[in-house]
Amino acid sequence: MIRVNENFLQLKDSYLFSDINRKVKEYTKENPDANIIKLGIGDVTRPIPSAIVDAIKKAADEMGGIHTFKGYGPEQGYDFLKEKIIENEYKDMDIKMDEIFISDGAKCDTGNIIEIFDKDIRVGITDPVYPVYLDTNVMYGTAGRYDESTKRYSNIIYINATEENNFMPEPAELKEIPDLIYICSPNNPTGVAMNKEALKSWVEFAKQNKCIILYDSAYEAFIEEDDIPHSIYEIEGAKEVAIEFKSYSKTAGFTGLRCAYTVVPNELVVKSKNNSTGIAGNNSDISINKLWNRRATTKFNGVSYIIQRAAEAVYSEEGKKKIKENIRYYKENAKILLQGLKNAGITCYGGINSPYVWLKTPKGISSWEYFDILLKKYNIVGTPGVGFGTNGEGYFRLTAFGDRAKTIEAMKRIEKEPICHLRGQV
Repeated sequence: MIRVNENFLQLKDSYLFSDINRKVKEYTKENPDANIIKLGIGDVTRPIPSAIVDAIKKAADEMGGIHTFKGYGPEQGYDFLKEKIIENEYKDMDIKMDEIFISDGAKCDTGNIIEIFDKDIRVGITDPVYPVYLDTNVMYGTAGRYDESTKRYSNIIYINATEENNFMPEPAELKEIPDLIYICSPNNPTGVAMNKEALKSWVEFAKQNKCIILYDSAYEAFIEEDDIPHSIYEIEGAKEVAIEFKSYSKTAGFTGLRCAYTVVPNELVVKSKNNSTGIAGNNSDISINKLWNRRATTKFNGVSYIIQRAAEAVYSEEGKKKIKENIRYYKENAKILLQGLKNAGITCYGGINSPYVWLKTPKGISSWEYFDILLKKYNIVGTPGVGFGTNGEGYFRLTAFGDRAKTIEAMKRIEKEPICHLRGQV
């Protein structure tokens, strides 16, 4: 008899952003004239720089020539892109070509990486958290059973990120030691970024306790403060304990093109329970890089040549110039959000080294109540904080990726009639 993977049955009915889309669609159907401003899903709105578009066109033309046509490329990515990544992103960090894996998105890689680890491991995940980290562990079977009373999974070690610790938890706060630790900085959803001292404490903790850090640095292009690392490998010893994920989606507007990369250092090894004659031979020290490479060659045929040429153009002089302009545009939107919310008497975080603003809902108003108020009273769409975990209850996320005029208009609507006075009106 055929059976399903019952781990999937431990998932919530639908993905957070699917719920949001459904609610907005229903409201729009009932109110077709509503002028909806979407500040919820973190999708970019600025067009891709012309240097990148030109690279796409040129690569597409190459596919039509007998001498320039490209079929299957290397599963790990083309060297021409890896060379640019090392030159521009990892100068003086001793990252090697075979440690970089080009992929179709950091979302995919942060979810797929769990496959190369044992299902009996304990995984540490911050709360609140980007849903993909948790949901993919549920699918794989490392999360355990869902407890309806606590709204948490039995085998996950939850790392509390709260207002009390400025949404930047420290290793000393852990009561249990995880095997894998997900860290996202600048953080999605809170917008808070770890400084070097804070990140150093996690690297030291991982070394002392033989943990591996899964470091999601998808928003590093938004960092503006000097003491915030752009890569975990800026911290001494990190190559022994950390895998880093980076993306072109929010940096260069590739949400529709799909390209990212993951760095798996050769120094990263774990002990095998049993010697084998397989991929590890008789060696008890197992290379994580080797396992990830084996997975890639089996399950992935690589990012298309055209898209990798587009990513290469990100590092061209014109590409870098225009991308910085787009980042500045979004960061200005973040400042507008922060100022508008503060003018309305709302406590908020993030928005400085991040495109996300994490705001505190008025007392007595839940995250989903706040969503309904924003949608129905102000025609603004955001993301309920509770969708990112139990510690997200009473908070709400807005993104700076919207259109400038619409971002200004959204804040005008809220400043005109602050939400704290509206309980019970919607």
